[in-house]
Amino acid sequence: MRQRLNILIVEDESVTAMDIQETLEEVGHTVLAIADTYENALQAIRKYPPDLAIVDVKLRGSAADGIILAKELQQTHQTPVIFLTANSEPKTVQRAKEANPTAYLLKPFRPEELLIQIELAWGYFKNRQADPGRFLFFPIKNKGHKRIDLNEVMYVKASGANTHIFLAGEVVHYEVSTHLANVAQYFSAPNFFRLSRSLIVNLDMIDSIEAEKVRMRGKVHTLEISPKNRKELLHQFSVVKTKPLNG
Repeated sequence: MRQRLNILIVEDESVTAMDIQETLEEVGHTVLAIADTYENALQAIRKYPPDLAIVDVKLRGSAADGIILAKELQQTHQTPVIFLTANSEPKTVQRAKEANPTAYLLKPFRPEELLIQIELAWGYFKNRQADPGRFLFFPIKNKGHKRIDLNEVMYVKASGANTHIFLAGEVVHYEVSTHLANVAQYFSAPNFFRLSRSLIVNLDMIDSIEAEKVRMRGKVHTLEISPKNRKELLHQFSVVKTKPLNG
């Protein structure tokens, strides 16, 4: 069952703001306010502290942008923030990282993608409060929500617009209806390594690294890798170097 949240929308384009509001209210969320400037957002937050905020990075006619607003919001209320913006410039993305957002989505947005990110963001936020960095509730495709122990994740793999999560000791895997890029933020612990655009591996779960493949714990799961990725992966470990055998 989806958690119904009180959400603040900070967006200076009225049409986009209304689209977001409609998307949220259709599934039972409450939109506390729509703010089109930094100043209006601060007023709304003081009046109605939100459970979660959806914030545009660029706010025309404001004294500050959405990134500064997000930093202040998290400092005062520890509220999860989702950036929804048309800005994908590397400098802006780097600045946005400093605000520790739970997601960074580009416009035009897909309603189902936004709703999934809200669920992930809220689940991550609540579990960080209860047991930091260990458990996370993922909205599994057609199966509600699955509580996943991040320490038991062997690897996470992209498959088109979906992401598959493979756990140690389980034959089945779990499918999340979102791109890997949107899930990767929840696997930021040092033991997780982004091996390629489509694969994240748990370094603690690797059993062996061969010429063109990686065998995971239990040797049931084998992952194909390129020579470049193999080299990058080996750099994550202490490797004993030996001289080649003669003959």
